[in-house]
Amino acid sequence: MRTFMNVGDIGPLEKALAEAQEIKNDRYKYQHLGKNKTLMMIFFNNSLRTRLSTQKAAMNLGMNVIVLDVNAGAWKLETERGVIMDGDKSEHLLEAIPVMGCYCDIIGVRSFAGLTDREYDYAETVVNQFVKYSGRPVFAMETATVHPLQAFADLITIEEYKQVERPKVVLTWAPHCRALPQAVPNSFAQWMLAADVDFVITHPKGYELDPKYIGNARVEYDQRKAFEGADFIYAKNWSNPGVTNPEDYGKITSKDMSWTVDTEHMSWTNNGKFMHCLPVRRGLIVTDDVIESPNSIVIPEAANREISCSVVLKRMLEAL
Repeated sequence: MRTFMNVGDIGPLEKALAEAQEIKNDRYKYQHLGKNKTLMMIFFNNSLRTRLSTQKAAMNLGMNVIVLDVNAGAWKLETERGVIMDGDKSEHLLEAIPVMGCYCDIIGVRSFAGLTDREYDYAETVVNQFVKYSGRPVFAMETATVHPLQAFADLITIEEYKQVERPKVVLTWAPHCRALPQAVPNSFAQWMLAADVDFVITHPKGYELDPKYIGNARVEYDQRKAFEGADFIYAKNWSNPGVTNPEDYGKITSKDMSWTVDTEHMSWTNNGKFMHCLPVRRGLIVTDDVIESPNSIVIPEAANREISCSVVLKRMLEAL
């Protein structure tokens, strides 16, 4: 595996899930694969779970790890082509990327959407330059449009906690005070559609996700109807994707607090489990009583980030 950004990159999900369970049973089984190999983690944006879980996964596999925070301690990088670099950016990504490739065997990249230029964001301009110019396998630690390590961990968690063979999984929009990217919901939808679940997306009208990721997924604008009989509720805010109205891209066009997941919302479900990728804004996305309830599985979900990344790194190391 040379790149990991979408569900198709991982191959058959049954095999990937079996591998995840194998690694969870013995996290150090494949340490020999990473001996004398180096992972470089490049962060253009802040991180907690991704940084810690990815570094831990690499260490479990015997790898050396270099962490580069582009915004703290590195030259400011220019990402656009054809510009006159007379501003505060001292180095171009087109020189920086191959240099980075000289010092490592695998590269992980984290770069969020700017939320001002939809075409630029959805072209995955930054991460695709790493794929093209680094000469190394590249995986997404969240990009402008996808967060596959999170979605894979979500699927692992659902497999562990499901009580029926084909559970009902609901992705619900919830309000937020800041404009957030669509990467997490995009990937979650993509992975749920590939899995054997009954998948429903619910959100206010105008917040339709890109068909590239949701395909023919069932969309229900009535949140209560969507929640009925659900086994898993995955709450996540996203800013307007600009699908129905391109001028709204990246904007907050709804702050409807009735979408906040509270005890009443969860009472509509089939004793459903609550999920969120974290960090979460309490009182906006979810109430305290829900996220602290026995049916909240946000911590085991976060713990599975180490496992999902371990599978991905193992696959990449095996292909070197």
